[in-house]
Amino acid sequence: MARLDVTEIFHGISFPGHLHTQDSLQHALKFLFQDMDVLIVSYPKSGTTWMQEIVTLISSRGDPHVSQTTPNWTRAPWLEQYYCADLLKSSTSTPRVLTTHLPHDLLGPALQESKARIIYVSRNPKDVLVSFYHFHKMANFLPDAGSFPEFLHHFLEGTLHFGSWFDHIKGWTSQAAALNLLHVTYEEMSTDLHRTINKVSSFLQRPLLEHELNNCVKHCSFSRMKDNKMINYSLIPDEILDHSKGCFMRKGEIGDWRNMFTEEQNRYFDTAFKSKMQDCILKFKFLLEKLYNVTAAGKEILLLLFFHTLM
Repeated sequence: MARLDVTEIFHGISFPGHLHTQDSLQHALKFLFQDMDVLIVSYPKSGTTWMQEIVTLISSRGDPHVSQTTPNWTRAPWLEQYYCADLLKSSTSTPRVLTTHLPHDLLGPALQESKARIIYVSRNPKDVLVSFYHFHKMANFLPDAGSFPEFLHHFLEGTLHFGSWFDHIKGWTSQAAALNLLHVTYEEMSTDLHRTINKVSSFLQRPLLEHELNNCVKHCSFSRMKDNKMINYSLIPDEILDHSKGCFMRKGEIGDWRNMFTEEQNRYFDTAFKSKMQDCILKFKFLLEKLYNVTAAGKEILLLLFFHTLM
């Protein structure tokens, strides 16, 4: 099923036809969740793969065998993609771990009577935008990215594939009290992976011993994941992902948006952000951190934007 040039429009949102069909999208909306299910929810390029790896390693108590031998799209399949139904029929894994990029207004009704555990992963939208832009350049199943200013405009207007980031994050987090939902940010994972894994394991009611927790941290560091063929998407053929144009796991840095945004584009984004998020119940905190050393040689990284949610 190539369909690289096909776009599926579903409830006003564009999805890549390479992975989605009208039937698979409709199937997701009618999905019968089980109370033991674990559902990872995110807007694209927000830390989805990282959370899939964290949940896998927690489930295996830090043993990396599964994460190093089974592709992440098999152990935590996307609910709305065409292969999911058949994969779940043949799987005996419990609890089931599922992933979705669907907004809450589409998937929420299916979760209404469920006790499934939901992990919502968010990332500051400027880094999401830059990461998504670079991913478009290598993903042959996504439309041409165009220029960065054009892409920035489409992101703010919510007309990219998978819809509006603003609607996605507001939709899911506004319903947190009604759902069995844990909100984790990319920035948390990046700055304190140990604490984040401990928080997720507690939420999943899978407490870890200290050495198990340390093994999880070790095997889902960004550098380890970038070298793991089961999650870095290097197994995907070049006609689908053009690996000559970049890596799926590119940098993983907080504040990389500063390498792309001009001052004018940053003002444009901030104005739109303030307007679109003024009715949001969340509070966002942007912190300017000082330069700090991260290696013995004194390599400096500028943490220019830190985004987190105060729940």
